[in-house]
Amino acid sequence: MRKVRVKPWEEYYQVLFGEEANLLREVLGEEVLGVFHIGSTSVPGLKSKPIIDILVAVRDISKVDSFNGAMEEAGYAAFGENGIPGRRYFQKAVGDDHSHHVHVFEIGNSEIERHIAFRDYLRAHPQAAEKYGTLKARLAEKYPYDIESYQSGKGTMILEIQEEAIKWYREAGREDTGQ
Repeated sequence: MRKVRVKPWEEYYQVLFGEEANLLREVLGEEVLGVFHIGSTSVPGLKSKPIIDILVAVRDISKVDSFNGAMEEAGYAAFGENGIPGRRYFQKAVGDDHSHHVHVFEIGNSEIERHIAFRDYLRAHPQAAEKYGTLKARLAEKYPYDIESYQSGKGTMILEIQEEAIKWYREAGREDTGQ
């Protein structure tokens, strides 16, 4: 059983993202239109599980399944949509721990904006990031072997931040940075 671990942000998360982004561009080739570091490890200072979340925007989501073998050779397990229509989801593990999660969406899917807005909002609003990180650390202590309760406990705050983040992102006319 995997333990839910939340720890302080590490600068090397950026290096791990960069290395994996290059690998994903190589594996997925011309389908890739953008590779973005998302999730808590993409926000400097935010407490997080030490898992690199990556969003890949592609030309045609229907072609991604044809890369499952190549993704497996790169160390990833394919999980199809895994609960989010229009997504392809992959996990890489080191031992019992996940090291990378890859979320692939076709360009134009609203999930891309949602993830980028959430990330950028937390980067620009350190008080919101601190509050979110504190909640995550508390939940990890309370539910060290219960990932479902950990995830559920974050739900309300995520929705609140997400709503504010999308509004802020659209009002600012923000552009994707690719990082």
